[in-house]
Amino acid sequence: MIRTKEQESAPMLGFWLYLMTDLMLFATVFATFMVLRHATAGGPSAPELFSMKTVLTETMILLASSLFCGLAWLALRHKKRTDFLMYSIATLLAGAVFLAIEIQEFAQLVHEGFGPSTSAFLSSFFTLVGMHGFHIAIGLLWGIALLIMFAKKGFGSSLARKFALFAVFWHFLDIVWIFIFTIVYVIGVHA
Repeated sequence: MIRTKEQESAPMLGFWLYLMTDLMLFATVFATFMVLRHATAGGPSAPELFSMKTVLTETMILLASSLFCGLAWLALRHKKRTDFLMYSIATLLAGAVFLAIEIQEFAQLVHEGFGPSTSAFLSSFFTLVGMHGFHIAIGLLWGIALLIMFAKKGFGSSLARKFALFAVFWHFLDIVWIFIFTIVYVIGVHA
């Protein structure tokens, strides 16, 4: 069956609509965090809780994953199978390391008695950063599914379209993290 141009562009439009709703969701949670960032209920604030060295490491890892994703997209466009596979795996590994560091940070905070129920500040922090981490986990599953598809079917226009959507999603998460890094950690620690 031959697909028309309109049929091929419908998934792309649907994806962009989804991404815009996700943007609105993140904007709402960012606004909530900004309102509640000083509501510590006498508990610890950002400067007392966060290690900028760890957060900077996390940021560099996620930015590297975005670079690898872009290189995978270029390899896919130029039909370089080995490069595509190598950069796709590097993207997912860096994303997994980022997520592991984030989970470790959450576990340490909870272990020290600073969970989401400690204060409105921590509740909004766990919601915002946790929502981003959840999106990273979904991206990792999506990337693995694409690699399985690649292993079974090889290159094709279907894989290229699906990987392009994945790449946009992955870069979107990078942009969201830059805002989290800036607003939650840099401004939060130095405010």
